[in-house]
Parts: sequence; structure tokens; C-alpha cells
Amino acid sequence: MKRFVLDRREDETGVSGTGCIAEGVLFDNGKCALAWLSRYHSVTVFDNIEELEAVHGHDGKTVIQWID
Repeated sequence: MKRFVLDRREDETGVSGTGCIAEGVLFDNGKCALAWLSRYHSVTVFDNIEELEAVHGHDGKTVIQWID
């Protein structure tokens, strides 16, 4: 299991802000969970880290920073 955060460098929509916007964990089976730190708290599960990055990466404006 590996922990990460999403670091958003530019907020296109004005909803989640910039900086550390979410915490996540990549499980040994490849699935990942993402917990948002914005005022709209939610948790999302993705089948893999590539799908998470495709949805939330915004063409490099948001990057995954590994903690572990």
C-alpha cells in the first residue's frame, strides 16, 4: 500500500483550489481511493492510478506526489 496526495497547480474550475487538494492510497491490488480535502468532502475509488490521473490530472495541472 502506498500513500499519495494530489497537488493541483492550477484550478480550472475554481472548485477544489490549488495545492494539496486530496489524499489517496494505492492498494496492493492496484485499486486506489481518493479523499478530497476541499469543502465538498467525498471519497472516490478508482480501478487503477492511471484512471485517477486521466480524470483529475488536467493535462499536468494536477500531479500525484507519492508519500511512501
